Amino acid sequence: MKTTFYLSLLLAGFQVVAHGQLTPTDHNGHDPSEHKHHMHHGGKAIACLKLVPNNADFAFQFFREVAQEAPNKNIFFSPVSISVALAMLALGARSATRSQILEGLAFNLTEIQEKEIHEGFHNLIHMLSHPEGGVQLNMGNAIFVTEKLKLLKTFLDDTTALYQLEAFTTDFNNPTEAEKQVNDYIERKTHGKITNLVKDMDPQTAMLLATFVFFNGSWEKPFKPEHTEEREFFVDTETTVKVPMMYQMGVFDFYFDEELSCTVVRLHYNGSATAFLVLPAKGKMKQLEQTLDKETIQKWSDNLFQSFMRLYFPKFSISGSYEVSNTLSKMGIVDVFTNQADLSGIAGTPELKVSKVVHKACLDVDERGTEAAAASAVHIMPVALPPTIEFSHPFLMLIFDRDTNSTLFIGKIVNPSITS
Repeated sequence: MKTTFYLSLLLAGFQVVAHGQLTPTDHNGHDPSEHKHHMHHGGKAIACLKLVPNNADFAFQFFREVAQEAPNKNIFFSPVSISVALAMLALGARSATRSQILEGLAFNLTEIQEKEIHEGFHNLIHMLSHPEGGVQLNMGNAIFVTEKLKLLKTFLDDTTALYQLEAFTTDFNNPTEAEKQVNDYIERKTHGKITNLVKDMDPQTAMLLATFVFFNGSWEKPFKPEHTEEREFFVDTETTVKVPMMYQMGVFDFYFDEELSCTVVRLHYNGSATAFLVLPAKGKMKQLEQTLDKETIQKWSDNLFQSFMRLYFPKFSISGSYEVSNTLSKMGIVDVFTNQADLSGIAGTPELKVSKVVHKACLDVDERGTEAAAASAVHIMPVALPPTIEFSHPFLMLIFDRDTNSTLFIGKIVNPSITS
């Protein structure tokens, strides 16, 4: 009989606060740092760059699968968190199990060596964990192991060096204590954002692998709390809810995609993070989510222009909990969940398989933040009333890191009044 373990993917709270000034733009109104990699990290940026297209392909394929499984629900997850955990697992996988994991992560093993993949993730974790000013982004990995299971020194050394892994001995025979140990660790590491991640722990569990991300970003251009007011949000043709709607009038990066019938607004955070807010025309969400890919994002980035407008955007908190083994199986990662699993690189024993993959994510968006300490930019307002863009029906929110071109978070907000 195969011994099972949990693969727990944790995404901590994503908190947005307001603060700021405009970033410099080029003569087209584009942010010059958006498309070009920041090369001041030297070789690390180069190593990360190799992973960018593959990580993006995985992110959007995973989103499409989850959107199909839950068509009318809020979605929020961290593709980079899931990729990191699975890549780390691949270090202990062998034969078909390993190639399924790496190919499921959208890597073509004839074009990129496994060594390059792990080095790329190592540098990605390093760069995301040391962002420059304005953004708090903590990533980490932990493994909780039963005393009977002796991890191979090679696996422990490699995962510690490449993925900053922390290892803990856990008594899974006492599920209540084991749950408390794991949940307390995660709650502490995610600043109280992720609570009670694991429950109903199986006493047969041999190992639990956890990956977490905590992000706290502040808007460059603030929303003033006194401008927030309750307004209607149209969930579907039958359902309308009241939500606190933030408001701001000013110059924003904007694009209307005629092909996909959606409005795109880009907001920056202090530091290297950027949000794309995507509002499809009513009835066009399904078309958008099934065609969304890295080329679409690139098209939006290339075509954004600065436009003076009135922007209404909901203030909300949502969370998503996912058991994603089924989703990953649909993406070709099959054997690791069955008795065919070969994870002999972890502990030298073939009797090991993954029992479940848990991912939990939280998103908080509000207008809080400190006022800009320096002089604020002066905007000359046109006399005519500017156009209004109001996110008053289901929309997407995509968060990217500009330094590494990584997709940090993907969210579909169907009903901002529902917190989970």
